[in-house]
Amino acid sequence: MSLLRLSLTCLSIAANALLAGGIFTFPLLSPVLALHCKLTQPQLTTIALLGMMGQYPFAALVGKVIDGYGPWACSLIASVLFSTGFGLFAAEVAKTPDDIAQPSKSSFRILAACFFLTGLGTASSYFSSIFAASKTFPQYPGAASGASMAFFGLSPLFLSLLASTYFTDPTTGLDVTRFLMFLAIASGIVHVIGAFTLRIPTSQCGVASQPDSVVSGRDEESSIDERQPLLPQKAPRSGGQAVRADEGSVLHLFRDPYFWSLAFIILIITGSCEMIISNIGTIVLSLYPNSVAGIKSLSSSAETVTTTQVRLISISNTLSRLISGPLADIISPLISHKPGDGPSPPRKYRISRVVLLSGTSLLLAGAFVYLELAIKTPGDLWILSVATGVAYGITFTILPSIVSCVWGKEDSGRNFGLITYAPLFGTPLFSYLYAFVSAHNSVGGGVCIGATCWSLTFWVCTGASLLSFVTSILLSQRWKGLV
Repeated sequence: MSLLRLSLTCLSIAANALLAGGIFTFPLLSPVLALHCKLTQPQLTTIALLGMMGQYPFAALVGKVIDGYGPWACSLIASVLFSTGFGLFAAEVAKTPDDIAQPSKSSFRILAACFFLTGLGTASSYFSSIFAASKTFPQYPGAASGASMAFFGLSPLFLSLLASTYFTDPTTGLDVTRFLMFLAIASGIVHVIGAFTLRIPTSQCGVASQPDSVVSGRDEESSIDERQPLLPQKAPRSGGQAVRADEGSVLHLFRDPYFWSLAFIILIITGSCEMIISNIGTIVLSLYPNSVAGIKSLSSSAETVTTTQVRLISISNTLSRLISGPLADIISPLISHKPGDGPSPPRKYRISRVVLLSGTSLLLAGAFVYLELAIKTPGDLWILSVATGVAYGITFTILPSIVSCVWGKEDSGRNFGLITYAPLFGTPLFSYLYAFVSAHNSVGGGVCIGATCWSLTFWVCTGASLLSFVTSILLSQRWKGLV
């Protein structure tokens, strides 16, 4: 690959990742949607939830597109989805009059469908940048994918800076229509460019996608003799015991209680984090007293604080991804061990990687308790935002290595995909809990004001986080010495 082509590919990967996080700017939109479009909290939660959940259901299909055609195809698909989703969303908001008394059901359905399309676009864009990076630099797949993940983590910060700098008026607040039209156009153009620049040469894809045993097969042929078994045992999995050849099926995985224990932990951590990421805008709004004069004043002030919280979540998410990966390698180094090579060599094992999940569970529980007992003003929410970003980043960074080490590398992609379906249940569970508690405590069905909007929700989240902590401690003991 020539230097110019390599440079264009790297720039395209970074641009795709930076513009992939449009759904995470929903907290900037929600105060305006609540005050201008008169959407209720359950309706706002549904829109945000469809955007978040749009990332997960078709992940396997997006992966097949990557395998069959390459990252360029997913970039092209993301271009269409982003342009359509954000463009129609902006048009629907623009045609809503300022003086409506009740939300339009048809308008709500259109906004929800549009945001679901942007969620699908996020998954396509994320896969295009991650796999383009790892296939472009097959010798350094971890560093390459980690760098693209870091850019993706910075996306909400980057987009919120653009929103506050170019699309926000000090008196009237964020111009949602102009900002969303910008996202539609910019995301569409950047990802169309990616369809031309993310075409990885076939030879590189082949090297990147071949397993270690295939790449090194020529070197190992000379060492194979008649005393070696033709069908070597698989690597150790759950509990550290060698497994039979028929134990790699999905059914066997589902029969493993420790798989469900890990899924339970991920459900709680990611579900509560995505609930906060989606609703931080209305959490900010709830902490403003009723005495704030005027809708425009309230909206502008809330948007300023919300923008700060979105940036804090983005920064802490990115930094935690960059730090937790190397930290996990230090405290619990993994050894690449091929089946049939004999006993695994000893490794310098210190602490289980699962302990990092224990730490995120405790961090979230502490942040939730602090929110209940000490946070009284919108500016104090930075503790909740930082804790959310750190927990979210750490969880998604160390999860692939845990899954790969416990259940083997052969099906690590499939198993990781299965475990990441946990947010499909966790996110709506916590999000609708927040939505209905907030709606129950709102006056006249309007914007909910006061700690009662979320007090019950975060006490439930505290209890769930402590359950996650206990479960993770049990798992770390079960997998001691393995991961």
